[in-house]
Amino acid sequence: MEIKFTKMHGIGNDYIYVNCLQQELKNPSEIAREMSKRHFSVGADGLVMICPSFIADAKMRMFNADGSEGKMCGNAIRCVGKYLYDNKLVQKTELQIETLSGIKNLKLDVENGLVKAVEVDMGKANFAPQSIPVLSEEEVVNKEYEVLGNKYKITAVSMGNPHSVIFVSDNKNLDLEKIGPTFENLSIFPERVNTEFVKTLNRRMVDMRVWERGSGETYACGTGACATVAAGCKLKILDFDAFITVRLIGGELQIMCKSDYTVIMKGTATKVYDGVYEYED
Repeated sequence: MEIKFTKMHGIGNDYIYVNCLQQELKNPSEIAREMSKRHFSVGADGLVMICPSFIADAKMRMFNADGSEGKMCGNAIRCVGKYLYDNKLVQKTELQIETLSGIKNLKLDVENGLVKAVEVDMGKANFAPQSIPVLSEEEVVNKEYEVLGNKYKITAVSMGNPHSVIFVSDNKNLDLEKIGPTFENLSIFPERVNTEFVKTLNRRMVDMRVWERGSGETYACGTGACATVAAGCKLKILDFDAFITVRLIGGELQIMCKSDYTVIMKGTATKVYDGVYEYED
């Protein structure tokens, strides 16, 4: 079976995009695992399917590199917006995308007929334990846990998917390959968790590394950046109602957390190439 795809990335968070408005994928989990293998296949953080929707302009389904389906990806949804507009599947600069964590509203920044950047209303950050989910009677906010013999203060927050935000004095010298899987599989997070290790530079700039469930360390995580800023505002170390620069390995995102914890994300979306994958089903 031939799978037509487009490789795209949002500041280095790269996915394989398949237009499922025009072709069908019957076993996306397996396809995601096969196509995401770096060095041996296309290579990516996962697979994104752009599907029909009865309630929005399109529906996004995303699968991590290990084949697990995720509810939401902030960097991927920007690329979905670019794909739809650049390929003339939509002809407007404000659109809605259906995801497993609800409908997201996008505003497209268009230059010379192509989308360069996208602003996304990511909805409200949620600290309720049952919504994340995290096994706790109360909100997990700057709560200390011991992991591999070291103590870390965790703030748990949902941006449609679970995040564990940890503010540290140094995130450059962390052995993420060692500690990342342990955090991902902490027993307090029954659905696993994405973990952000964040160094605060000032009240409007942070540096972030992320270990994503199902993908490992990635160059960027849009929902992780949103969770980080929401957590920083909750802890009163970042400013509400102002764009915070989140520096990641792949580049920068601009994130605003409003006083009601509605989070706005701004960032680029980049096409790399089109291709055809020969899949043996």
